[in-house]
Amino acid sequence: MDINQACEAFRVLLEEQRSRIANMNTEKTDFATKQVVTIGIVDGDGIGPYITAHATRVLEKLLADEIAKGTIVLKKIEGLTIENRKAQGKAIPDDVLAQIKACDVILKGPTETPHGGTLESANVTMRRELDLYANTRPVCIPEKNIDWMFFRENTEGEYVLGSRGVELDGMAVDFKVTTDLGTRRIARAAFEYARNNGKTHLSVVTKANIMKKTDGKFTAIAHEIAAEYPEITVEDYYIDIMTANLIKDPLRQKFQVVLLPNLYGDIITDEAAQIQG
Repeated sequence: MDINQACEAFRVLLEEQRSRIANMNTEKTDFATKQVVTIGIVDGDGIGPYITAHATRVLEKLLADEIAKGTIVLKKIEGLTIENRKAQGKAIPDDVLAQIKACDVILKGPTETPHGGTLESANVTMRRELDLYANTRPVCIPEKNIDWMFFRENTEGEYVLGSRGVELDGMAVDFKVTTDLGTRRIARAAFEYARNNGKTHLSVVTKANIMKKTDGKFTAIAHEIAAEYPEITVEDYYIDIMTANLIKDPLRQKFQVVLLPNLYGDIITDEAAQIQG
């Protein structure tokens, strides 16, 4: 690919992202008033079927009354395996995606993403197709006075175009996307959680000193939203030092709600999960 072709490919990506913003969903389903909720059970591959089998047993136990009444329906969805995805050349085959979209909630097992190539992660595709922008991950260790809730933006950053970069002679370039609307809705979700759960401290984690446009925008918008929540103390951290802070006593005990862009949220919640054990 030469530079002119790369510029044309980048133009297409920018137009697609503008279209995504125009169609971005800001409505939420009111499950309290929904008469029937359908939960799709998607095994995935590898250890996925084993995990979902036991998770389904837990659901059946917890929701026994609702399932008996017909207000909750469990629906098994087949076909999200690495073999089927490779055969069809799609992160999520069309028939599987249609079944997923027909459900209200999805319980999904792990799915493999091949190294290299162009086959996108099934997770990334699902997040985009269902607009699953809020990845919330709790970590609680009472004996260490740790009670964290991470709000990871889930549809933007490096992952949204992770398989759409360009390769030129001796060089490869990937792209990172941060939008106003995408940042506002994840920031508001984090602040609303903090307010509704009596939390008084929120950490915004970026690399805005280096990624001045994208992470700079994320930080600025987070503080714009923060002005509506004066009872919550907001502090900025860079992702590299935050990974160290999570293992630093007693500093880590003050963290409550953590707001991050996509890639940083992916990294730091793995660290937090390892701390939890």
